[in-house]
Amino acid sequence: MKDKILTPDFLFEVSWEVCNKVGGIYAVLSTKAATLKQQIGDGLVFVGPDLWFEQESPFFLAQASTTLNEWASRAQSEGLKVRVGRWDVPGQPQVVLVDFRPFYAQKNAFYGKMWEWFGVNSLAGYGDYDEACTFAYASAKVIESMYKHLCPLRSNVVAHFNEWTTGMGVLYLHHKLPSIATMFTTHATSIGRSICGNNKPLYDYLQGYNGDQMAEELNMVSKHSVEKRAAQMADCFTTVSDITAAECNQLLERMPLVTPNGFENGFVPRGVAFNRTRRESRQALTRLVECLTGAAPSEDALFIGTAGRCEYKNKGLDVFLDTLARLRSRQVEREVVAFIMVPGWVQEARADVVARYESNAQFTSGCSDPVFTHAVHNYYEDAILNRIHQLDFQNQPGDRIKVVYIPSYLNGDDGLLNRTYYSLLAGLDLTVYPSYYEPWGYTPMESCAFGVPTITTSLSGFGMWCKSIGKGDQLSDGVAVVPRSDSGYEEVVNRIADLVIGMCDVPATEVKVYRQEARKIATRAEWKHFIKAYDQGYDMALRKMQWRVG
Repeated sequence: MKDKILTPDFLFEVSWEVCNKVGGIYAVLSTKAATLKQQIGDGLVFVGPDLWFEQESPFFLAQASTTLNEWASRAQSEGLKVRVGRWDVPGQPQVVLVDFRPFYAQKNAFYGKMWEWFGVNSLAGYGDYDEACTFAYASAKVIESMYKHLCPLRSNVVAHFNEWTTGMGVLYLHHKLPSIATMFTTHATSIGRSICGNNKPLYDYLQGYNGDQMAEELNMVSKHSVEKRAAQMADCFTTVSDITAAECNQLLERMPLVTPNGFENGFVPRGVAFNRTRRESRQALTRLVECLTGAAPSEDALFIGTAGRCEYKNKGLDVFLDTLARLRSRQVEREVVAFIMVPGWVQEARADVVARYESNAQFTSGCSDPVFTHAVHNYYEDAILNRIHQLDFQNQPGDRIKVVYIPSYLNGDDGLLNRTYYSLLAGLDLTVYPSYYEPWGYTPMESCAFGVPTITTSLSGFGMWCKSIGKGDQLSDGVAVVPRSDSGYEEVVNRIADLVIGMCDVPATEVKVYRQEARKIATRAEWKHFIKAYDQGYDMALRKMQWRVG
């Protein structure tokens, strides 16, 4: 008879992005919270950095009732500066924000211990290394205190740390509290991302790379050192996709459990609300194009988009722009307007564009340089703007292919459109995320949730997962997964151009089917399905802990 799966009575999950919206990890944790809360209740506690001194975090409910208030008072007497409340996301889990600044004074001492205990080399640390590791150490001390005061004897306790930034927390608990089961998740290896960021081929030569050697070459010694040791010492080591698992095995020298990223689709409007959002966003984008170019796009124009962090090569922004140029050379009959919604080093919305957008006037001539919406500090160095200009996109009224770069965070307060990214996503007909380095890929998954057919690549975790469930051959699946490697760049551009041209010719009745298929894929990626992989990880970690402590 198979043993019953072990589950945590208490789960302490640590990340720099708890109540701190920075990137994809925020989406992972904030959407996973509701499902975990259903399983564990208030035994679930997220731990994040307290960075909010001049204004309160918009995601932290400081006045919400918690079971942590009495402990928080004890923690203060122990020298831990913490605030307790709830995270304002579905499920509203309990959260502890840690002011880690007092621990800077102890930095050299615990760096010395990490070298003595685990061989972690902090001497070469620079940039955000000290900040991240001090937060990780402080978080581990907080978990140590909660374990002592809140967890009854023989409770199943799991401490789950995310990304290299929290690695020292794993190591501290492993050494000091062997009765806590530890999990460590890398969402992208620091050295793998660095290899890609330095324009070195990752995939064709992966088996030839040594992580330690590459860390020396790329000045990543300290980050790689703490990440590698955390991966090796954690009771359960996980990552988000098969493609990143292979990377971890080679560069960190341990094969992780794959725990795919899911999401909750409760934020996606349905029925009449969705139709209204799509209509209003399409009107807003149409007006924007008219203000920039002097001519409104045709009613049947194909609106396509891409989004994500500003990583020019890793996110495939180079491929996206070259695909648009390829479309132009092939004389596509249907008008195509491409929106690049990627935050740059933004200043503010362009005053001339805002004045036009907010007026009731119609225009017959465009703005100067009508390819971008917000001023950026580095106009002459911005890689996206440079490539748009190099490809000579001018957005003239008669151009069949137009490109609009929106280099602002789209939180609803950008000063021009004042709409969120999700609302604008609903107004698109097709999205393209041709990533080179994409351990998972929330953007194509979110596109599916909004019923917008999407194109991604075989180098994204989401793309690989789609192929594993028999989807991704054609856009009629809702997702098209384009094969990509370190070679064959032109073939990738041509394949994506073919898919976009094909989408231009799809009748409206069939487009509805494409959109329905995209939504079906999204429902298969909800947390209620993917959380089972985490349950397996908790079981693995708890069993290893029990074996260790006897």
